[in-house]
Amino acid sequence: MNQLRYMSVFARIVEEGSITAAADSLQLSKSVVSQHLKTLEDELGISLLKRTTRRQTLTSAGDSFYQQCKALNDIAQIAWQQAKDTLETPQGAIRITAPDALMSTLIAPAISKIIKKYPLLEPELISSDQHLDLAADNIDLAIRVGPSAISSIKQRRIGYFRDVLCATPDLIVKGIDQQSTYIANTWQGEQICHTFTHKDTGLPFTFSTQARCKANSSNTCLALISEGAGVGVIPDFLLKQTKTSVDEVFPSFQLMENSVYALHPYKSIIPRNVTECLAAIEEQLSAEM
Repeated sequence: MNQLRYMSVFARIVEEGSITAAADSLQLSKSVVSQHLKTLEDELGISLLKRTTRRQTLTSAGDSFYQQCKALNDIAQIAWQQAKDTLETPQGAIRITAPDALMSTLIAPAISKIIKKYPLLEPELISSDQHLDLAADNIDLAIRVGPSAISSIKQRRIGYFRDVLCATPDLIVKGIDQQSTYIANTWQGEQICHTFTHKDTGLPFTFSTQARCKANSSNTCLALISEGAGVGVIPDFLLKQTKTSVDEVFPSFQLMENSVYALHPYKSIIPRNVTECLAAIEEQLSAEM
């Protein structure tokens, strides 16, 4: 690492025309710059500059070495500027994961707006009702239902929704009870227990049953329910956007809120890609929920 520093200082001495000018440019003392040059020449075993009290000139070896030092400085400057550019304009890849229902109805519309705004942004959207490992799966931003138990992950509540127990009008007319076929999302397990509260009085009641048919996405569950296969819970935001004919089973009652969280693996400095995408998603959430 010191070798790179010495090379950078040497290039500045050449470009500024003197050790004194280089020291001023680098905001270092003249003695420190002189020592860097001496150490560099000692380690290389060659003389890089011919110096008099009035001027300095490059030796033949020094001229050749300077060209390499300059190229190194140019590469460093380009890398530095490109890194700073990402703070100014979102660009490059970003991997975002969310449950299927959230992705199709809320995340995708939000990202479609932001890629029009930032043409250099390259998002990859990963729909999964399973919780992906942010590090192992190289995830930049995860939108999840409920908080993470991992304390090292940065997370923030960004909204909420409610599940709605629904079925086709025909099934509701026939009557829904605990013996009705229940369509469950895989995460719900076998034994189903929903606690409802009355929207006006707050009085609770419990609906318990057993899953007969399971699917690993809310969209698939909705498709099954829409075909009259049974009854099940669907997120309210998904119902608002669907064109299928399903109704609430208990319209005077409601289930508890489900909190939506944004998670990312970054500590103090969050990439602009992440902050801009998250802002767009939050805006979409507030508009739809």
